[in-house]
Amino acid sequence: MPGSTSRAGGSPVSDDPIEPGPAEPGPSERGRRLLDRARKSAPRRTPARRRTDPVDQPWSGAGPDPRDPAPLAASVGDLVRERDWEDTLRKAGIPARWPQLVGAEVADHCRPERLEAGVLTCVAESTAWATQLRLLAPTILTRLRADLGPGVVKQLRVHGPSAPDWRHGPLRVTGRGPRDTYG
Repeated sequence: MPGSTSRAGGSPVSDDPIEPGPAEPGPSERGRRLLDRARKSAPRRTPARRRTDPVDQPWSGAGPDPRDPAPLAASVGDLVRERDWEDTLRKAGIPARWPQLVGAEVADHCRPERLEAGVLTCVAESTAWATQLRLLAPTILTRLRADLGPGVVKQLRVHGPSAPDWRHGPLRVTGRGPRDTYG
């Protein structure tokens, strides 16, 4: 054969380049072919339009949204404003905040009993403290108006201690009463 020489083993050696035959594809090549076929057969997707209305959008985006969770304090504050409960809550907070409103020393010797029509009734532990609180009434009213707002407490009534009252309810029966109970 022209252009070929033989080796010692007798196999012919050629100077012509060797053409590779059809090789078996490896696993990575098979995966690429499958992915290409799947991409070609998949339906074309159109780009999604951007939704600006949060009601139409089923999820919350990266920015603030009215549907995002709100702090509890803000939600309760909104509820109080919607229902117009500010004045009622100020009035209801008087017994709980009594030491901060009137001072620790005064709070140690008297307690608020009721608030009706702007008149705050307090009970002192002794007649001496009742007298002292009557003298301090303008100062206490100024503090209450500054903290609670004007119009919540218009007048302060102070009562001294009283004996136990066995009457219950607004109706009374005149007469001698339960004298046999106490001797």
